[in-house]
Amino acid sequence: MMEGRMVSVIIPAYNEEAVIGRCLSSLNDQTLPREEYEIIVVDGNSKDRTREIAAPLADRVLIQKSPRVGGARNDGVLAAEGEIIATTDADCICPRNWLERIRENFERESIVQLYGPVFPIEDGLSHRLSLGFINICSALAYRTGALFYSLGCNSAFDREAFIRAGMYRCIDAGDDLEIALRMKKIGRILRDPKLSVGFSMRRYEQFGTWKSLYEWAYIVAKGGNSDKHSYSRREYR
Repeated sequence: MMEGRMVSVIIPAYNEEAVIGRCLSSLNDQTLPREEYEIIVVDGNSKDRTREIAAPLADRVLIQKSPRVGGARNDGVLAAEGEIIATTDADCICPRNWLERIRENFERESIVQLYGPVFPIEDGLSHRLSLGFINICSALAYRTGALFYSLGCNSAFDREAFIRAGMYRCIDAGDDLEIALRMKKIGRILRDPKLSVGFSMRRYEQFGTWKSLYEWAYIVAKGGNSDKHSYSRREYR
């Protein structure tokens, strides 16, 4: 008998054959019993072996119908069976207790959204310093209530509340921060400092840390879309 609410994990993917296997392997090795969560990959019509690799490791692999990464997550949520939605990215690695901690938070706290910090998968002092700084800023913003830095790679939602809020906006960047502003109007948002996810620094290694952060900030300042920079569907080496 299921002891708690079912969790649905949504992973958007596009040409991720190099990394999606390790992400899905981490999700199949959780402390939460496997029958108590489902894994849904939403593929943006990849041209590589992403779907082939994902098929035996996920419960379902869907073809994306809505635009942008937010749209991919929305597609997954609408197909999900779980009452709790967890989102991560195809290049992330989730610790073994990630899903169990997510469900425990929702069952212990009266919340509509949950998120946590990230740590670098790749080695390097600069990576640790970069994400350490971001995590500190995220914690401070949460304490002041000024901003919820709820990254899409490490967030979870009450499914009904998420749909009622209007789901993710289909924009190029900042959709994961913007949704929190609407979720806040519905209920309480919690940042769990121990709910961490391994975050890939490949974007920053290939395109540069400050350049990537500048492009992200520029697009967010423009309302999520920009003709000058593109932040999604990057081609990685």
